[in-house]
Amino acid sequence: MVKSLEGNLCEEWPRHSMLPRHVQRLGRDWITHWNGSQILALNSPVSSCMRWAGHYPPWASFPLPISADFSANWRFHPFFGPWRQFQNSNWHLDNYTQSCCFHLPNPSMKSEGEEPLTKKRKLSGQDDTSIPEQQTDLSNQKEVSCLSVAQNEEKHGSKKGTIKRHWEYICQQSKTVKTAKNKGSDQSSTGSEATFDFTVMSYNILSQNLLEDNSHLYRHCRQRLLFWTYRFPNILQEIKELDADVLCLQEVQEDHYRTEIKSSLESLGYHCEYKMRTGRKPDGCAICFKTSKFSLISSNPVEFFRRDIPLLDRDNVGLVLLLQPRFHCKASAAICIANTHLLYNPRRGDIKLTQLAMLLAEIASVAPQKDGSFCPIIICGDFNSVPGSPLYRFIKEGKLNYEGLAIGKVSGQEQFPRGQRILSIPIWPKKLGISQNCVYEIKQQPKEENAGEKLETAKPDNTQEIVIASEKSSSKLRHHFKLSSVYSHYFPETGIPEVTTCHSRSAVTVDYIFYSAANDDTADQPGAEDSFCGGLKLLGRLALVTEKDLWTVNGLPNENNSSDHLPLLAEFRLVER
Repeated sequence: MVKSLEGNLCEEWPRHSMLPRHVQRLGRDWITHWNGSQILALNSPVSSCMRWAGHYPPWASFPLPISADFSANWRFHPFFGPWRQFQNSNWHLDNYTQSCCFHLPNPSMKSEGEEPLTKKRKLSGQDDTSIPEQQTDLSNQKEVSCLSVAQNEEKHGSKKGTIKRHWEYICQQSKTVKTAKNKGSDQSSTGSEATFDFTVMSYNILSQNLLEDNSHLYRHCRQRLLFWTYRFPNILQEIKELDADVLCLQEVQEDHYRTEIKSSLESLGYHCEYKMRTGRKPDGCAICFKTSKFSLISSNPVEFFRRDIPLLDRDNVGLVLLLQPRFHCKASAAICIANTHLLYNPRRGDIKLTQLAMLLAEIASVAPQKDGSFCPIIICGDFNSVPGSPLYRFIKEGKLNYEGLAIGKVSGQEQFPRGQRILSIPIWPKKLGISQNCVYEIKQQPKEENAGEKLETAKPDNTQEIVIASEKSSSKLRHHFKLSSVYSHYFPETGIPEVTTCHSRSAVTVDYIFYSAANDDTADQPGAEDSFCGGLKLLGRLALVTEKDLWTVNGLPNENNSSDHLPLLAEFRLVER
């Protein structure tokens, strides 16, 4: 290191004549900074450094080293100036590694205001998320160098810049429930009602591959906060603290799930089910539940990619679990938990609606009980759609007339949609095997003697329909579930929107927890016919925050929140009549 520094000397800094002689001789290509940002950049032009915290004289085009803050494992060469002025500093390797990390320049990043060419998001949705070898090697170097930073900050429990989120009680009963839980009671029964209380979290944990492929969305972040070795301990700590009975996770990277996430959650008492995205996408969805609260009846993955249908050429997936609560009640008691991450592309509302219909059809085939009604249902995920959009209204209201609807307006992600093409009728082809009521079809051809006649559609139950090939196409979508949203999406006092995700380009709500409400639930929403046995009562939820609140801690991810999404958390009571 010293040898290379002697070679550089001060050939490029003659203009900084006001600087101390020993600082001039460092050479322009060696920059140290130990205050605020705690970054060391070696052989890196000033323009490639993301940001430099702290204050320094306006005449200096780079941060000045301050001896009081220095800490390293090497000794200065005599050219650095008199050794005496530094001899009182603590030069220890341990101090250095715990308070800083290496920032190695990315050759594709020319300046802070320019995004890497290899990491620009393609809104067409056909982007390749593969990472160049050089970039992958660089990422590995960064992760190793920053591991000690995460460990040190976890050890000292730094909570600077923490987002304040409080628990909101939806009904008075939930306060009683909290008290009962503190006494070790997880269930209660009053009269003829059997009850079972449990919590559900939905959390997009931000796949490391997607983070690196879309680095332009995280320019506001200090780079050391973006390494997986820093992020995962924070994410795991959030999961531990919130202590949900059911976790619905999105953007779970397969190699991280296999090597770290699954084993970490199993050690916390969870059983994990995982569905990786199809094709070359390295992440997927996971549903994890505490074995002390539930047992698994069935696990049903849903792939939205269909090779024989051009419309369905995307690799998104869903996962549907049927769980048995561990308490004494009716033998048929079960809860259906679904998790998904729909396509991002704002201009492909046709794909989003079709993916949603496929998920709903799978739920409809899993959730029926012996009496023909549906068991209680919870649907979590990142739907890449905003509140009030046609897709959101379809989920809550159970119906959507999409005739004349522009393809770019389905999700409401863009204020001025670029997708102007009108949705086709029907949106998806017949060979998908899903009806406009979002259930699986059983096609039946007319008998010879009745050829040409339109037979009346028969519906033996809510899970499938017998559809005749000559059935007239309709622009009306329906589903059989009566769903409510855990969150209201706006603060009632101010009307300011709640936010579930925040990065350099946007701060909106795209993450949801929908549930089938019991008839007497305070959040009960009008929708499809009541076809549920009992239902779910929303007891409470972890409050969301505003965009302004998030930017007070520099948005997401930040020091303590290591995803660009916030975790959603709700408490439910299962009610059986």
